[in-house]
Formats: sequence, C-alpha cells, structure tokens
Amino acid sequence: MSKKKLLFEVQEHETIGDCLDRMKEMGYMPVRRMEKPVFEEKKDGGKTDVVPVRQTIVFEGKKMEE
Repeated sequence: MSKKKLLFEVQEHETIGDCLDRMKEMGYMPVRRMEKPVFEEKKDGGKTDVVPVRQTIVFEGKKMEE
C-alpha cells in the first residue's frame, strides 16, 4: 500500500502554524517544506523589471499512521 502525499500551501490569511494545524486536523504530518518566490513585472519608463513581491510556502504532507 502506497503512502498518500498531499501539498498544503500557507494561505495569505494564515500563519505557518495555522497551516501545520490544518494539516494535523486532516491527518497529515509535514515531510518537506518548499519555498518559492512570486514575481511581478514593474514598468519604469521604457524598461520592464521583474521583481520578487512575496514568498510562497508549501508543505508536503504524508498521511499519518493510525
């Protein structure tokens, strides 16, 4: 039987702790944390720059044994 894994993203309105609590309530434990930047294009005159605006945090969760 294979282990079921699911991704949980920390939402804008919640803390990392809130996300981890949500995972626990659903019966999952975190096994990996991934962070990736979110970029936005900013135009300055005729020049376009791509700048980071925030960081997205995603946890990979593994179903806990009962």
